[in-house]
Parts: sequence; C-alpha cells; structure tokens
Amino acid sequence: MPNVTYPVKTRELNNHHFDSTIWNDFQFRDDDIIVSTNAKSGTTWTQQIIAQMMYGGDPDLPVAELSPWLDLRIPPKEVKLPEVEAQTHRRVIKTHLPVDALVFSPRAKYVYIARDGRDVVWSMYNHHLNANAAWYAALNDTPGLVGPPIGPPPADVLVYFQDWLERDGYPFWSFWENIRTWWEIRELENVFLLHFNSLKQDMPGEMRKLAAFLEIPIDESRWDSIVDYCSFEWMKANATKSVPLGGAFWDGGAETFINKGTNGRWKDMLSPEASRAYEAKAVSELGEECALWLATGVRAA
Repeated sequence: MPNVTYPVKTRELNNHHFDSTIWNDFQFRDDDIIVSTNAKSGTTWTQQIIAQMMYGGDPDLPVAELSPWLDLRIPPKEVKLPEVEAQTHRRVIKTHLPVDALVFSPRAKYVYIARDGRDVVWSMYNHHLNANAAWYAALNDTPGLVGPPIGPPPADVLVYFQDWLERDGYPFWSFWENIRTWWEIRELENVFLLHFNSLKQDMPGEMRKLAAFLEIPIDESRWDSIVDYCSFEWMKANATKSVPLGGAFWDGGAETFINKGTNGRWKDMLSPEASRAYEAKAVSELGEECALWLATGVRAA
C-alpha cells in the first residue's frame, strides 16, 4: 500500500512478565499471525479459534505449543527464538505488548482482542488468586527480572480493582496504553479488531470474518466440529491443550486458567460510584469512540 505509515518501535518494556527485546531478533515470515490483547480478554480463545480453523478441527491440537507467548520472559529468548524459528507451520504468535514496544511488520497479520476493563480485572483476579508457588518462582526468581517482583493479590477483589484503576493496570502493566496504541492503528489493512462481546454474541459469525481476514480456507465439512472445539464449554473440559504448560502454574490446573468466560460479574459487587469512575477514566484515556467500543464492542459508523 502506498503512503501507509506503519508503527515503529520506540521503547522496550521489561518487568516480571515481559522481555520486549525478543522482538528485535524475531524474523518475520509473510504469513505470520500475531494475536494480541492486554490480557484476560480472550487471548486463549482466539488462539484456539485460529488454530482450529487452520487445522480443520482437531480435538488433540496442542494450541499452547503451536502458539507461544513470545514476549513472556521465560524461557529466555535464547531458548525461545530457536524454537519459534523451527516451527514449519504457519505461525500464530501471542503478545501482550502495546504497539510502541513491538516490532511491527507490514507482512504479518495482527488480531487484537479487547474486553471491558472491569471484566478484565475480575478475570485477572481469579488468574492471580489461583497462581501457585511455581508461578511466582518462575516470574520472580528466574534471572533477568527487571523491576519489582509480583506479589500475591489482596483478599478483596474490590481492593484489587481500585489498585488496578488508580495505578493503571497494577500489578501487571498499563491497561490504557495497550488499548489506545492498538486502537490508533485500527485502520491498517493488516490489523483486525475483535471484541470479547462479539465472540460471545456470535462466535461462528466472528470466526467467518476472522478466517476471511487471515485468508484461512475453511473445510465446510468440518465447520461444525471446528465451532464445537472453540466453544467455551469444550475448551474448559479440554483445557490442558490450550493453556500454557497445561495449567501447571495454577491451583486447580488448566480449568482454573479458563475460568468462567462470562461478563458482568463485577456488576453485583462494584458500587455505582466505582463503576462511573472507571467509565470516566476510560473516556479521558481513550476518547469517547474507543471507550464505547471497549465497553460494548460497537464501533461508530
């Protein structure tokens, strides 16, 4: 495309989870697919959808192995990069980085999934609360940690939410800059925005759109099985195939990682004042159009 300006990496992002420097040495291929979210927004679900469409519906597909989280700092890039380079299939790479900490390729196709921040926090709290000693050891004790270690969450999810809102994504990473940087490049022809709400409302329809964007030919005789293997119920029952390390980092295993897959759990707990504070923050950080999309999945015409 003539006269198209693509994003340029301007910084590194390193913490208990991230090592963004791995992207500096990553060798892109023309058909690479990059799946991105802030976190707890449907990442694993989307990886499952893409992989099942690519492979024509395979109940034994090891999606977590096929689709690694590249910028997770463990294992180190010296181990991870050769493994990714050795993949001979069409690669599906996961990232949780904002655009300005990512090497962006015009050759790759990017799928970004968003979810209302209140739903993200409630899902993140379950993820964090059920993390076991191995999770903390991997993130905090593996050599190369930049910044403070991550500690256990408070006993009260409302305190967790307030900390997250006041400290922008604490104790993980900035929520608003992640959403904002991906929203800013939404018009690029190799970027596809997806929303958790849309997947919940019409998963087969969203899958069709995604397949068209990624140019994945669908075997229609396998379509019903493909859709079935992407349902939340099937993924929960077969979670070890799609969850990193088969869920070894969480008490309760992979089924804990794939939690409820529902929205609105915060509505019975969050005060109207706290909810309004979140909504005002969303508008101030993102603008009204993006804030509306983040809350609902609806994009203004």
